[in-house]
Amino acid sequence: MQKTVTIDCPPEILLGLHLNAEGFADYLKRQAAINLFKEGKLSSGTAASWLGIGRVAFLHIAFDAGANMLDDTADDFARETALL
Repeated sequence: MQKTVTIDCPPEILLGLHLNAEGFADYLKRQAAINLFKEGKLSSGTAASWLGIGRVAFLHIAFDAGANMLDDTADDFARETALL
């Protein structure tokens, strides 16, 4: 079951970011997925699925956004890389 979240956003934020409402929603979704992954609250597979991209593509995006992939235990690292 999918849920929709509504966020109030003043038009000046959209103008300042040069985004329309849909672009801003996509941006927020991507940032949320990356940050939830960084915090260990989403797996890379779940985050990738939510964004509609492959897991490896998500890991590249997360790494580029500063996610530290090597703070995990050896078991965590093995689980994350097992399907690569």
